Amino acid sequence: MDKSVSLKYGTEVVDIEIKGAKSIEFLNPDPMPEIEDVSEAFRACVEEGAIGSAPLREKVSAGDEVTIVVSDITRSWMHQGDIVTLLGHYLHDTCAVPFENICVLIALGTHRKSSEQEKEIIAGSYMYRNVTVVDHDCDGECVLVGQTSRGTDVRVNPLVVGRKVIVVGGTVHHMMAGFGGGRKNILPGVASRQTIRQNHQRALDPKLAHSDPRVGCALLDNNPINEDMNEAAALVEVTYGINIVVATSGRYSGLFGGDLYEAWKESCLFQKKCYEKWIDEEADIVIVSSGGAPKDMNLYQGCKGMLNGMRAMKEGGQMLWLCKCPEGCGAPDYTAWLAPLKEGRLDEALRADFTIGGFIFYLTVENLRKGECRILTTIDGDTTGPMGMEAYTDAAELVKGVDFTDKKVYVIPYGGSVVPMVEGKD
Repeated sequence: MDKSVSLKYGTEVVDIEIKGAKSIEFLNPDPMPEIEDVSEAFRACVEEGAIGSAPLREKVSAGDEVTIVVSDITRSWMHQGDIVTLLGHYLHDTCAVPFENICVLIALGTHRKSSEQEKEIIAGSYMYRNVTVVDHDCDGECVLVGQTSRGTDVRVNPLVVGRKVIVVGGTVHHMMAGFGGGRKNILPGVASRQTIRQNHQRALDPKLAHSDPRVGCALLDNNPINEDMNEAAALVEVTYGINIVVATSGRYSGLFGGDLYEAWKESCLFQKKCYEKWIDEEADIVIVSSGGAPKDMNLYQGCKGMLNGMRAMKEGGQMLWLCKCPEGCGAPDYTAWLAPLKEGRLDEALRADFTIGGFIFYLTVENLRKGECRILTTIDGDTTGPMGMEAYTDAAELVKGVDFTDKKVYVIPYGGSVVPMVEGKD
């Protein structure tokens, strides 16, 4: 079987030629509903559609000080600025909250600061002009609000203490927390660096030099990171949560508002139906794109495509991965872990000084051991080679020498979103 497939690569589209394969199957998300009237959908999600909660107008009054917690620029794919704009109008016009009582807090976690242009994109022009928009600083002043049952000291931004807090986030599968969104905008979003480290270091197996098998994509029950996040978020008195699910077209598919946990849980179930793809068996060769810009803006973000793709590849198989990475590796400490990797002490080093960037690097390297991986990228081979993948800058060269003859091939155009689930394994 021969086929040419077109896949997103940054802002471009590249063609990959497959020749002589036994079978070629595309793993795409199931068709998702798309919201035609976003304003009406928003109104419903804060009024009669509230999940596990009274409508928002009954929980916020004119005299309240309100903090809207939103995700950072790496989540710009969900166009949250449009929802924050609608929320701002609702708070000001319906709930009569004056602009000076409202602030937008960008849940950076440990990510880099936002530029002023990015702040306007994140919050929307209307809110950027009318209210204070600030970045969370995980190394700045944070307030202790309690401790989880696992011993995590929960310190958070003062702007989510003693104010009405509304959390706006996007629900997607997450490589550590099972699913993003909801409680994740509190921890790690607006938590201190130490709180984030305490939570995230639970991603490593307590006994073996390996990631904890309870931690991973689509895993919520008994996931120590997820459960710790839930407890931490419960220590912050969140007034209302709004969870966004986006179709691969980029349009809104679902808005789930209400109680922070209950509304988020409903959004996870919706996400699962659309983005989890059940397969009978793993393939010899997997061709995966992280989904193009902004999903592949850097390796730190784009590696989700590879990690999801590996779920569909058999042990010892081959992967062709498209991840442009115009911003390089992304997180400042991501490539810093190349040195301990080359010295054969990556696990030891990460346990001694755990960082989120370090764990994502660790998980990337761990998964790349499953088989051969070739990556189409702008990152140089000196960086990718020690991690376990060969870098290419030309699509024709990427495919050159790959033997598709009588091989089972999966093509995953939106690897950053689609999660293959293997019958009998998941």
